[in-house]
Amino acid sequence: MKKVVIIGAGSWGTALGLVLASKEYEVTMWEYDREKAEEIQSLRENKRYLPGIKFPDNLNVTSESKDLLRGIKYVIFSVPSQVLRGVIRNFSHQLTEEMILVNTAKGIEVSTGMRLSQVMKDEIIGKYHKNIVVLSGPTHAEEVAIGIPTTIVAAGIKEKAGEIQELFNTKNFRVYLNEDIVGVELGAAVKNCLAIGAGIADGMGFGDNTKAALITRGIAEMVRFGKVLGADERTFSGLSGIGDLIVTCASKHSRNRHVGECLGKGQKIEEILSNMTMVAEGVPTVKAVYEQAKDLGISMPIVEATYNIIYNNANAKNMVEALMERELKVEFY
Repeated sequence: MKKVVIIGAGSWGTALGLVLASKEYEVTMWEYDREKAEEIQSLRENKRYLPGIKFPDNLNVTSESKDLLRGIKYVIFSVPSQVLRGVIRNFSHQLTEEMILVNTAKGIEVSTGMRLSQVMKDEIIGKYHKNIVVLSGPTHAEEVAIGIPTTIVAAGIKEKAGEIQELFNTKNFRVYLNEDIVGVELGAAVKNCLAIGAGIADGMGFGDNTKAALITRGIAEMVRFGKVLGADERTFSGLSGIGDLIVTCASKHSRNRHVGECLGKGQKIEEILSNMTMVAEGVPTVKAVYEQAKDLGISMPIVEATYNIIYNNANAKNMVEALMERELKVEFY
């Protein structure tokens, strides 16, 4: 029986745990908060994030970290992007050259501007770098946990990404491969920023036309940003680009769209975040993307408007102005 450890017992970590457990692997989720870990283990469900979905016997939760990774080949990191560095550092002494390290968070580290695989590399020794795989795509935990058909991308060195494809593939959870880890990570990060913008338009009462415009022009921003940073433009036409952008901009499950909708209705960001139990990765990530785009001279008006609404208390109407009042040059899409 394969053994897998998932670092992080939030909604996405739990959903992935359920997928792996359905394949009869022995799955252990690590939760840093002892009381929460004991509660989940006792109730046999993650009542906080995925209530009503019972755990099978081969899915368990612990808060103990000593020797947690001994004998484990597959280690899945499912923690918020801004705490990933600290978590990797805490477990780095347990890593071995045989392990495959999978990151599932979507974002950019604000303090450094690094992509998350770069953060991981920064905290582990060089011979482990080839073992990093990114798992990303148009997925919501609430749907994956109940077996709704889902597709996702494993990005990294082909051999390692292929192992993760095999590890996760089920009839309802299909994994595609992509060696463009830069494009997959940037698509995942930028789409969260754009989803906040789409939510702002929703909150202001605009319609489907405006949403379509935001998504389409958002793809243009994503491509411009990604190309400058070394991504393959084709990646943004796939699951981890336009696919993830569509689902995050449109879904009722989207935390980032929810944040934007509340902003569009006039709420302050502090109030919105204080009422949320889950992390909206786009809030810190939009700062990192905006600052990089500004430094590199990349035109990203939707990201800029979103940043100003969140961090400079700009009026939400700036989001639509970013679409409708900017000076147009010759553009074909």
